[in-house]
Amino acid sequence: MKFGLFGGAARGADQSGDSQSYRSFVDYVVGAEELGFDSLFLVEHHFTGAGQLSASMTLLSYLAGLTTSMRLGTGVTVLPWHNPVLMAEQAATVDVVSDGRLDFGIGRGYRPNEFHGFMVDPATAPARFNEAIELILKSWTTRERWSHDGEYWHYRDILVEPQPVQQPHPPIWVAAQSEASVRQAAARGQSLMLDQFSDTRTIGERIAWYRDEQTRRGVASRPHQIAVTRGLLLVDDEAKRTGEIERRLKAIAMLAATARVPGEESEAPVVGSQMLDSSRDATEASTVIGTPEACVARLKELEAVGVDYVLFNDPWGGIERLRFFAKEVMGAFAAQPVEDRAIA
Repeated sequence: MKFGLFGGAARGADQSGDSQSYRSFVDYVVGAEELGFDSLFLVEHHFTGAGQLSASMTLLSYLAGLTTSMRLGTGVTVLPWHNPVLMAEQAATVDVVSDGRLDFGIGRGYRPNEFHGFMVDPATAPARFNEAIELILKSWTTRERWSHDGEYWHYRDILVEPQPVQQPHPPIWVAAQSEASVRQAAARGQSLMLDQFSDTRTIGERIAWYRDEQTRRGVASRPHQIAVTRGLLLVDDEAKRTGEIERRLKAIAMLAATARVPGEESEAPVVGSQMLDSSRDATEASTVIGTPEACVARLKELEAVGVDYVLFNDPWGGIERLRFFAKEVMGAFAAQPVEDRAIA
């Protein structure tokens, strides 16, 4: 099983810093690489009022110069917001400066406040997404000048530079939840990114859809092409479990509040096509939580339904929690002996 990070830096609404400022987040990522974590997938969010990361490619470019082996991904780039040719140039630049370590995670977007802020009709998101990814792939794989007159974007006699290091292009990761979207990703040979709120049974169901579609299409199945995001609430004392749950519930409430259109209320937060269950039981079921022994058991449950790649979202645990995880949990899943890693 491989382990990575999911999330991003945040300054806070007053821009003075909170649990992880940009500088401390960078140190956190560099330290995670030293501990043996394989990847980082950065979020992209806009107009939250909570200081969430918006310019993921910019931060990835900086991290590319501070890391050497960690895969650097987007989790996800929301294609309907972006000019696809400009995005192709920015992403290829990250791939170049990282010497071929970019994982390009993409999505249609789900937060009402972002559609509202960009004045994009949510009903157009699927069409914008499809046209954008076709243009990005064409930008990365076409060596001569080309033109395009589409529904949303138009170009004349362009030659997109630079070309990415990874050929024919960086891996494409798709955030998906519905059966149709999961099967589409499998049919297209795209890697799959699953959310941090669904329980283990639901995760297993989606993995089964993906693998079944690969079999039906004759698409080769590879390890580590499905990443599952989980909250990491590892503690050294079971008595601390309740406090960690309370803190995560507050974070989920903030997520829901910042996704709303200003001045509007919603009955429940939505992530993708899924209503977000913010109950204590649901939070317990969708996190890697408890003492090292409990966390190993939860990861074994995920492993049993086909999970071999976990991305951890932990906005307050810091490098100390990652170090504790590397020392007490990672060794139960890694081929490399934990003693060989920088956990001192």
